[in-house]
Amino acid sequence: MSSSPLAAPLDVELRPDRPAVLHVDPPPDLPGWAAAHRESLRALVTEHGALVVRGLGLREAPQTGAVFAGLAGELMAEREAFAPRDAYGQGVYSSTAWPANQPMCMHHELSYTLEVPGLMLFACLTAPEQGGATAVADAEAVLAALPVAMVERFEREGWLLTRTYNDEIGASLAESFGTEDRAEIERYCRERAIDFTWRPDGSLRTEQRRSAVVRHPVTGRRCWFNQIAFLNEWTLDPEVREYMTDVYGEDGLPFNTSYGDGSPIGEEVVQLLNGTYEAHTRREPWQAGDLMLVDNVRTAHSREPFTGERKVLVGMAEPRRLDDGIPTPEASRR
Repeated sequence: MSSSPLAAPLDVELRPDRPAVLHVDPPPDLPGWAAAHRESLRALVTEHGALVVRGLGLREAPQTGAVFAGLAGELMAEREAFAPRDAYGQGVYSSTAWPANQPMCMHHELSYTLEVPGLMLFACLTAPEQGGATAVADAEAVLAALPVAMVERFEREGWLLTRTYNDEIGASLAESFGTEDRAEIERYCRERAIDFTWRPDGSLRTEQRRSAVVRHPVTGRRCWFNQIAFLNEWTLDPEVREYMTDVYGEDGLPFNTSYGDGSPIGEEVVQLLNGTYEAHTRREPWQAGDLMLVDNVRTAHSREPFTGERKVLVGMAEPRRLDDGIPTPEASRR
């Protein structure tokens, strides 16, 4: 265990297999404490990629929203969500609805949008009995560990996200776009380089090509930044994948990913990506009252299976429109 030079006199615990943990005494004014320590905490997140703040004693949604605002200023409204969330005030959401016994694999939040959150904020109001950690993985280390040929192809072509909206699985049109009005949805898509098709049954199918590797907007370092594995059919539980394929067909899955040229991504590639993430995963079990800050470009995060009740609130902040968010012919030469 060691202490970061940026943290003094704050007590920061550093271990190779865990994110940095900052231990604090419960302050009498949580939002005031957050605002006063905003710069030093943000510096720690830049240094370590993720930071758990333990000892704040967060218990309620309004209190959590005030702390989020103190740390990050204005919070983002989520658009293009892939699964439903409950809202707890302006920019404060529940964690994504996802079966407790299924993992949410490593990903960067909203990496398929053109304006991505630079900072993710998580607050644990109720800790699960077992499991349920929001684990993290360093995107620079993951990139360096991947096969060069694979990286070069994804860097050259990018990756393609295909979504088919239905009323049963995933986020609805209103939850994703903030409206069900076709004209407004079409305008949104055109402005954000999303190809769209209204199918005969009235459902919407979209495609968007995005970069798999980007430069961090602050450090300039190259990061593996995408949701290629997480939103791919081969990451789904086999029984869930079989069911959805039977119901919606290979071309109608709620979401899937492919190479930028539309070629399928094989199961072995997805397994390699998830295995590389796991090799670089750091995890710290939640304790009730914990706060976690994550640099969303540098650091991927996941949600591990759990038992018992788990209540984690989420905020997104520091919107970034990445210069290299859409792949170009010059991408492979960067």
